[in-house]
Amino acid sequence: MKPNTNRGSRRAFLKDLGVGLSLSLTPIKPGSFSARAQEKTRVWDIHCHLSHMPGETPEERTAALLKYADRMGVERLVLSMGFPLHQNPTPEQVRFENDQVLAALRSWPSRTLGLVYLNPNDPDFSVQEFDRCVRDGPMVGIKLWVARHCNARDLDPIVQRAVSLNVPILQHTWLIVGGNKPGESTPFDLVELAGRHPQAAIICGHSGGDWERGVRVVRSTRNISIELAGSDPTNGFVEMAVRELGAERVIFGSDAGGRSFASQLAKVRAAQISEDAKDLILGGNLRRLLTPILTAKGRRL
Repeated sequence: MKPNTNRGSRRAFLKDLGVGLSLSLTPIKPGSFSARAQEKTRVWDIHCHLSHMPGETPEERTAALLKYADRMGVERLVLSMGFPLHQNPTPEQVRFENDQVLAALRSWPSRTLGLVYLNPNDPDFSVQEFDRCVRDGPMVGIKLWVARHCNARDLDPIVQRAVSLNVPILQHTWLIVGGNKPGESTPFDLVELAGRHPQAAIICGHSGGDWERGVRVVRSTRNISIELAGSDPTNGFVEMAVRELGAERVIFGSDAGGRSFASQLAKVRAAQISEDAKDLILGGNLRRLLTPILTAKGRRL
C-alpha cells in the first residue's frame, strides 16, 4: 500500500483550522481591541453617534457600538452628538448632548474621540462650548449639523476658533432632489465657507449625499476633504473620489449606529484602488488631521 504523504499536511491544516475557529468563537469584551488587529488595520471612523443604539446611558450605547466595531476591526470611534438628537438645539440641549459624549469618552478613553456639537445660530455660546469641550476638554474637533446653512457669516467665529487650535470641522452636507431641510447645508455652501477660511480643515460630511455631484463641487477647494458615511456601498464611489480629489482628501466614516460598519467599510475594502490609498482613507488621513490637537493634549496616535 502506498503511504499517504499528505497525512501530515492534513493534520497541520486541521490543527490550524481548529485554532482559527476557537479564536473566532472566543467572546470579545467590548473595548478590548487586540494589539494584533490594531497593528493590522488601524481603521479610524470620523462619523459615529450614540443615537440608534441600545442602552439607557452613553456608556451602554458606546459599549454596543464597540461590540460591532471590534467585530469589524475598527480601532477608534470619533463620537459626536447625543440623544435624543436636536436639529436646532438650545444652548441647554447642546450642552446636554456634549455632556453625553464626554461621559462616553471618559469610559472608553483608548477607543473613542469626540467632536463638539455646536449650533451656529448662537455663535457666542458656540465659542464658549468649544472652549469647554475642546480647548479645556478632551474633544478634538467640531460637528455641525442642520441648524444653519454653513455659508452664513455667523459661522466665522466658530471656524476661527477651530483654526486657532488646528482642529477639523465635520459639516453635514446633502443634496436632496426635492429640496433640503431648512438650514441643511450643501457642498456649495461648504465651498463658500472654506473659501473665507483657507486655513481651516473642513470635512464634507456624507460627500454631499449625491456623491457624484458632491465630489465635483468641492474638487477645486483644497482645504475640503470628503467623508464617505451614510450612503449605500455603490460601486465606483471611492474610485471616483480618489481619482478626482486624491486619496489624501478622502476620509472614512460610517455614520454608525445609523449605518453599519460593514456596509461602509465595504466601500473602501472592495474599491479598485491601491492598498496605500486604502490605508490613507481608513485612518491615515484622519490621524494626520488630528495629530496637532492630539499631540497638544498628550494623547497617543
